[in-house]
Amino acid sequence: MEEIIKKAQILVDAFPYIKQFKDKIVVIKYGGRALLNEEAKRNILEDIAFMSLVGIKLVIIHGGGYKITEHIAQSGGISKFIEGIRITNKKTMQVAYRVLKEMNKELVSELGMLNAEAEGIDSKVSGEICVKQESKNLGYVGVVKKINNTGIIKLINNNVIPVIMPVGVDKDKELHNINADDMAAEIAISLGAEKLVLLTDVQGILRAKEDEKTLIPTLNVSEVDELIKIGVISGGMIPKVKSCLHALGNGVKKTHILDGRVSHVILLEVFTTEGVGTEIVK
Repeated sequence: MEEIIKKAQILVDAFPYIKQFKDKIVVIKYGGRALLNEEAKRNILEDIAFMSLVGIKLVIIHGGGYKITEHIAQSGGISKFIEGIRITNKKTMQVAYRVLKEMNKELVSELGMLNAEAEGIDSKVSGEICVKQESKNLGYVGVVKKINNTGIIKLINNNVIPVIMPVGVDKDKELHNINADDMAAEIAISLGAEKLVLLTDVQGILRAKEDEKTLIPTLNVSEVDELIKIGVISGGMIPKVKSCLHALGNGVKKTHILDGRVSHVILLEVFTTEGVGTEIVK
C-alpha cells in the first residue's frame, strides 16, 4: 500500500507543473549517445509521450552525428571536423541524409507505440527549413535562414508531435546538414516556445570538471561570459550554451541542458522543483 500511495503522491506533486505547461510549446533537441542506448532512448521517449498526453505541445529535433560517423567509417571514409562541425561533401551529405531519415522513421514509430502521435518532417521533401551555406570550407553545412513553420504549427495544433531532421535546403534546393542545437534554437524562436531542452552526454554545466557535486542548477545569462573566460564552460558545451543564449534573447522563456542518459531526465527537470541539469535563464 505504501508504494501505491507514493505513486499517487508523485502525480499530485506533478499536477501544478502539468497545469503550468499545458498547451505551452516545448522544443527538445534529442541527440548524443542517448540516441544509441536503448534504455535511455526508451526513457526519453516515454517522457515525451507522457508530456504530450497531458497536453504539452512538443517539437523534437534529433541529431545523429555518432551514427553518421559510424556509417561513413563502414564505407571506408574518414570524418573530418573544423571546430566540431563536420566537413560535408556531396557523398557525406548523402550518407548523413540516409542515416537521419532512418532515425527519423524509427523515432516516429517508437513514439507511436507509446500512444503518442508523431510525424516526421524532412525539409528535402517539404522545404520547411531554408538555409544558406555556413562556409565554403565546410561544404554542405547550412545555417538557418528562414523557417516556414505553417506545417509544424498545424501538427502541433492537432496534438501531433513534429519530429524534425536537422537538414535544410538552400535557394538552389541543395540539401545541407545543420547543427541540431542551432536548429532547435531557431525552431523554438519561430514557435515562441516556453522551453528549449538540449539533451547531451554530460550532467549539465559543472564548476569543476568531472565533479558532479559542482553542478550549476541555474545559470543567469549575465554569468555566461565570465564562465567561458575562466574555462568552466568550454569545448562542446560552448556552442550549446550559445544556442541557449540565442533562444533566450529572442523570446524563449527558459532553456535547459540535460544528460539524456539519466532515467526520465526530462520529467525530473520539468516536473520537479529540484531539477537535475542546468537551466539557463535571463
